[in-house]
Amino acid sequence: MDLFEKCAQATEFESGLRQSGHYCFFRRLESPQDSEVVINGKKVIMIGSNNYLGLTNHPRVKEAAIKAIEKYGTGCAGSRFLNGNLEIHEELERKLARFLRKEAALVFATGYQTNLGVISALVERNDVAIIDMYDHASIVDGCRLSFGEVKKYRHNDMDALEKALEGTRGKDKLIVVDGVFSMEGDIADLPAIVKLAKAYGARIMLDDAHAVGVLGEGGRGTAEHFGLENEVDLIMGTHSKALAAIGGYIAGPSDVINWIKHVSRSMIFSASLPPSLVASVSTALDIIEELPELRARLWRNTHKMLNGYKTLGYDTGTSETPIIPVVIKDTMKAYEMCRLLFENGVFVNAVISPAVPQGRELLRTSYMATHTEEQLDKVLAAFDKVGRQVGAI
Repeated sequence: MDLFEKCAQATEFESGLRQSGHYCFFRRLESPQDSEVVINGKKVIMIGSNNYLGLTNHPRVKEAAIKAIEKYGTGCAGSRFLNGNLEIHEELERKLARFLRKEAALVFATGYQTNLGVISALVERNDVAIIDMYDHASIVDGCRLSFGEVKKYRHNDMDALEKALEGTRGKDKLIVVDGVFSMEGDIADLPAIVKLAKAYGARIMLDDAHAVGVLGEGGRGTAEHFGLENEVDLIMGTHSKALAAIGGYIAGPSDVINWIKHVSRSMIFSASLPPSLVASVSTALDIIEELPELRARLWRNTHKMLNGYKTLGYDTGTSETPIIPVVIKDTMKAYEMCRLLFENGVFVNAVISPAVPQGRELLRTSYMATHTEEQLDKVLAAFDKVGRQVGAI
């Protein structure tokens, strides 16, 4: 069999989906990422974005990016380790550390690179990484790049986590877990994880990509939500959700951050985050602290949609956040609903295996502070119509 044969087979399958109108990936947007977007000239309501606070198109965020380009140019032309370390990178790290109430922080070019670089830098031979089976792919890949042992436990199952910990006695270990799970929208049982970590001498790394700006009284994420900020060793996050840009960060004890800074391959061998994005994130952080009403509006929209889907008869799993899965349990039915919802003016993401287990196929919906009541009512009406059309409700 030729190495490229699998590529041709995949292309043939994709062509079939395109011909039937069921290919719903790489859709080309012609407008800013907002509560409404334009695709192929058609205006649709966006419920497939991680732009939770609606800041990607905020005038202050855009103005900050423009000013940064005017001062520093468009790029850094190298890694931070050598020539690409700007003063604004360090200013943002100090701001992130203060915001997350940690000693220090380190900014990476992407969230994906953050997990790759942090986990592989910390978990060495004879160490163990323990992860939830629903953790993000970047966590899984970070574990693969490490030289340590990797143990997975059943999703949010604390008995399974304890069993995994029992098998690691005498070894250094790191529990890595999403604060908010990106497909199911549920929250990690952080109080139980903290208790088990203490009992078995493990450290905790919390991936709060979907929680910062969303959970907690001050928008500081899952640890603040549970009042456990001092019990979590490392907090990782991305700039590409509530922080309105792209990039990632890790925050924690200064000596640990310094180690990662000088060992992490994805930090040392990647060009640094462009000035415009650094300035955008810094301004987004300011807005999160200054305008808590954005978060309040986001949660009003979230509760409306959770109740709305349940009233229509949809299974939303254990979601309790602005990520609300509509569980379909059938690949082609999920594709068909995605297509029909778009025809009815709603952009939604179809999620199938391997992003979710087989038999758990779903439509991933997510909400913004900037969605209006009228827009959300239209979304629910479309789900009612399309769900009945395909026999999903």
